[in-house]
Amino acid sequence: MNTTTIARNSLLIAEPFLGDANFERSVVVICEHTEHDGTFGLILNQSTTLHVSDVIDDVYADIPLFVGGPVQPDTLHYVHRRPDLIDNSIPLGEGIYWSGNFEQVKQALNIGTLTENDARFFIGYSGWEAGQLSRELDEKTWIITQTDGNFLFDTPADQLWRGILKRMGGQYKVLSNYPVDPRLN
Repeated sequence: MNTTTIARNSLLIAEPFLGDANFERSVVVICEHTEHDGTFGLILNQSTTLHVSDVIDDVYADIPLFVGGPVQPDTLHYVHRRPDLIDNSIPLGEGIYWSGNFEQVKQALNIGTLTENDARFFIGYSGWEAGQLSRELDEKTWIITQTDGNFLFDTPADQLWRGILKRMGGQYKVLSNYPVDPRLN
């Protein structure tokens, strides 16, 4: 499903020829968007070599840490699909929640009831000032779609960009096979 409306839970799929190293082949979930204040999102598929336990002293689980975006890389954010952990979470829709009671999340991580299959953690975030994302959409930089939590969390991060485009079908399925460097084709 391709839409032109930016809203909470929209996914921004980077066009294959974007040319911005921060967002190459990225899938960004929109957490907040207003025309007046701008847009806040998290890149879902840029992994790091770090784990949450590397950046939070009292977390012992080796849950992978992702790059949420180039803004404020010293901040920690997370999305999850666990309705039992929704205290203070913001529902993004379709079984996806953003943030919440971090003490509750840390406890669930440490006892092993919250795993990487149910949550993704990020350093930094992606942000656009008011009107900036609309301009980028006009320039055909992004494809907008929606998805559900099951697909997001059940699809390996390194297959997310291609997997979403394939699910969209048609011209998007063709884009999913676009080479990273067409000169090497």
